[in-house]
Amino acid sequence: MKFNVQFLSFYVIQVEGNEGQGAKSYKHYQTLDEEEYEHSDIKKFLDGEFTRIAKRRVEKNPNSEQAPTKIGRFLVEPGYDLDSNPNFNSLTRLRAADDAESFHNFGDDLVRSYLDTSAVRGGALILSQAVLRTHGDDPFVFIMKCDFESKIARVSDERSLISEVEMAISARNMKSIQYPYMPEEGMLEEWELKIHQSSHARYFEDFLKFVTYEQSIPEIVNDQVMEYVQSYVETKWPDETHEERQQTERDLELWAASEKRDIQHKWEPGEVIEAASRIIDIKPEIELKFKIGDTYVKGFLADYGDKIHIATFGDRYALVIEGSSFTFDKGFSPVELLQPEPFGQLADRLLEKKWTADEEGPGED
Repeated sequence: MKFNVQFLSFYVIQVEGNEGQGAKSYKHYQTLDEEEYEHSDIKKFLDGEFTRIAKRRVEKNPNSEQAPTKIGRFLVEPGYDLDSNPNFNSLTRLRAADDAESFHNFGDDLVRSYLDTSAVRGGALILSQAVLRTHGDDPFVFIMKCDFESKIARVSDERSLISEVEMAISARNMKSIQYPYMPEEGMLEEWELKIHQSSHARYFEDFLKFVTYEQSIPEIVNDQVMEYVQSYVETKWPDETHEERQQTERDLELWAASEKRDIQHKWEPGEVIEAASRIIDIKPEIELKFKIGDTYVKGFLADYGDKIHIATFGDRYALVIEGSSFTFDKGFSPVELLQPEPFGQLADRLLEKKWTADEEGPGED
């Protein structure tokens, strides 16, 4: 997958004071056409970056709320076309530019808009129009942001040995926008773009105010669980003023806001399986992770009620995991030599087990 650069504009962003604070300005250094780019030093710096950006894997529903790479979709009001979206128009003008001067002018407009965002930091902002060599003439727009690298030095001469490079940039942590998004080589989605940014700084989400992003898997799960919880409460206590309903809603609100949560003893296994099935329909491979005592468990939500079972015995919890085989990692353990006892015998042993008062009980950690 190789790209031919048609036009490229190089800008330097200057921000006085702390990140996002103080005066912000930009300087346009140069706009290159295809031939000028091919013989420039910037080509060596960016060599391979266009392909790397286009090939970077991304999920519409990422596994983390802080996923650095996301697919964005332009927002439009019902009944309106894409050209009603300011972000789409800004990128489309760059995509449609047919000479270096037009590309430079449209680039200036975009950079001024970028300076209005709160997460701006100093560095190089590189705008490019490029085409995929093997798939016709449909151009892509690439926006690449390289922050200034601090404390960079280079070898100088015999007297000073090293000298500081005042405005060094690196492609190592480059942020990027690619428009349009290409889900497969040669397939373009004009309603969508792909962004890549540091997870702690919303460089481009702040800049692209009229772009929306699909929910992450944790967000989908949270919404589905809370929707089911609300439906459960409304069905059990139709009267909103019912004291038990109000207390239950307060308890569930506190539970949902807690980072460290205990098992709630509210739903029967069948109700849990029904609620889980709604989430599994959206994302079959959704994980189930929790800690029982000092043991961490990681599996799939779909396995609950089938291969993963939770029970109580006395004041304790028991976790039963079914499987047809075991696989051990490198490093020997005597457990690998075990002749497992029958399940009934284990259950009897657990029920007869005695433990002291200072041992961990249910819900304690």
